[in-house]
Amino acid sequence: MEKVFVTGAAGFIGSNLVDRLLSDGKKVVGWDNFSTGQQEFLQTARAHSRFKLIEGDCLDLSALTRAMAGCDFVFHLAANADVRFGLDHPHKDFQQNAVATFNVLEAMRTNNIKGIAFSSTGSVYGESEIIPTPENAPFPVQTSLYGASKLACEGFIHAYCEGYGFEGYIFRFVSILGERYTHGHVLDFYKQLTAHPDCLKILGDGMQKKSYLYIGDCLAAMLHVIAQGMAKKAKHRVETYNLGTDEYVQVNDSVGFICSALGLKPRLEYSGGNKGWVGDNPFIFLDTKKVRATGWKTSLTIEQGIVRTLQWLQQNQWVLERR
Repeated sequence: MEKVFVTGAAGFIGSNLVDRLLSDGKKVVGWDNFSTGQQEFLQTARAHSRFKLIEGDCLDLSALTRAMAGCDFVFHLAANADVRFGLDHPHKDFQQNAVATFNVLEAMRTNNIKGIAFSSTGSVYGESEIIPTPENAPFPVQTSLYGASKLACEGFIHAYCEGYGFEGYIFRFVSILGERYTHGHVLDFYKQLTAHPDCLKILGDGMQKKSYLYIGDCLAAMLHVIAQGMAKKAKHRVETYNLGTDEYVQVNDSVGFICSALGLKPRLEYSGGNKGWVGDNPFIFLDTKKVRATGWKTSLTIEQGIVRTLQWLQQNQWVLERR
């Protein structure tokens, strides 16, 4: 893995990955259509002679294929991650997740690139009856278009790996926290409390149980697993790993962490019910024994990750203005 192609390079996870790959001495081609990515997140990368940014959309197969030429590994992170409002625009999950992933795989086939890492999600498990949920848990009915589209992406990756001899790494994330975070409950709560520190509106009953992972730990896990896989003489087709912490918190716990860090005691108003929206899994906790068996471990607790995310948002108020 010497010259890497990263889709969604200007996004939260993608831009952090780009910086990490460059620090590891890799050549990186970043690809982003800037529908949600931020130019500011690539300021550090742009200073590197080993980085090239190409603005483009994964739905443009010919442009994607040209941009990928000369690379030897692909990190496919570009996606529509709008789980909450997926039912308002169902075409987005199909086009920007399923069709985009198919195009990435086709561009790889044309360029004879054999390695891919894919950012999937714990949402593919739906409302699993097995907690913590292992990689081999049976899939229940899909509860979100986002989860359904990611599962379709996984299916395409498996088929291309079997049919064309690709080597795939599928990572099913819990929610990721940390620097450059632009989407999720920490930002939503902080934005509310900035506007009116005396009151915080919370979707659901606040008892939803969630797991989160710090961005630095997420990237370390991915690169650690891939390095181990590449070092093996016997090649695999696809390996799937849950990425998360060995703990979970209630939404109320997260509210407490945020309010304590801000020195606030707002009145809490709940919308009611055990979930915030259709497709909001009230209990997400992934079994991470498989990835931990490789020697990887987390460096931050969920509380530490939430506080660090909040501190970054406080230092980067412009993110709130663009939401």
